[in-house]
Amino acid sequence: MLEALREAGRIAAAARGFGAARIVAGARLADVCAAVEDEIERRGGALAFPVQTSRNAVAAHYCPGPGDETLYEDGDLAKLDLGVHVDGWVVDTAQSVNVGGKPRNARLIQATDAALRAAIAAAGPGVPVQTLSAEIEKTVTGLGVKPVRNIGGHGVGRYVVHCAPAIPNAPDHSKAVLREGSVVAIEPFATEGQGLVSESGAAQVFRMDPRSSADGAAAPALLGAIRDFRGLPFSRRQLRRFAPQAVEEALEALAAQGALSAYAPLIEVSGRPVAQTEHTVAILADGAFVLT
Repeated sequence: MLEALREAGRIAAAARGFGAARIVAGARLADVCAAVEDEIERRGGALAFPVQTSRNAVAAHYCPGPGDETLYEDGDLAKLDLGVHVDGWVVDTAQSVNVGGKPRNARLIQATDAALRAAIAAAGPGVPVQTLSAEIEKTVTGLGVKPVRNIGGHGVGRYVVHCAPAIPNAPDHSKAVLREGSVVAIEPFATEGQGLVSESGAAQVFRMDPRSSADGAAAPALLGAIRDFRGLPFSRRQLRRFAPQAVEEALEALAAQGALSAYAPLIEVSGRPVAQTEHTVAILADGAFVLT
């Protein structure tokens, strides 16, 4: 398990750097995401979820769909969020890019980078999750900005991107404790806004419950392609070999059966830019080992 996670982490780190270097003014978001996905597969990994790139007040879950011509612009605070698995073992990582090097974005990126380092330094077997949350909040507020309180880190597993424990970016009432052998993604988000996000806009990321029969929801080939994700999130662009109308009908039918979850973009409620930095770590006997 650990060797698979380490390989997934090596691939994810290389793909993250590859993609971040391509986030420049005038580049198309869809082209960057596709290039990163190709790089992950070229290096021998598989997608744990479709590559996403959110800008400015969009904190997460922006995934360019078919025909999306959106370009990065000078002054954007862009996030690149990607997941890789090897033999099902998932890692999740993200980086923020200050397009054009604007000073107003630099402090937010500094805050999430520093908060992530502080949380990792505090992590280890037997450590309460609240300890990590407190380190994130203290570091972010110490730099004059706010943590985003209703989005944060999480456990990962085999063919599972999100599971317990949740790792909030500010302390809550959690009693969870990090366990030796667990794997968690720690992801501070920081903003100058209210520090809350809400869903807005059309979803491009979906997940089918692998326990669902989904009988009759789609043609066998299309339903088989969705099942091949094995409960991992997917996007419309990963189904582009099928007719768009067939894909839409399948998504609607799966949703009607209660077999499909949809993940719309998450936007900071006051419209202020958000930064994100994320690593996946393995909790080992002697502390936290950074996989990504």
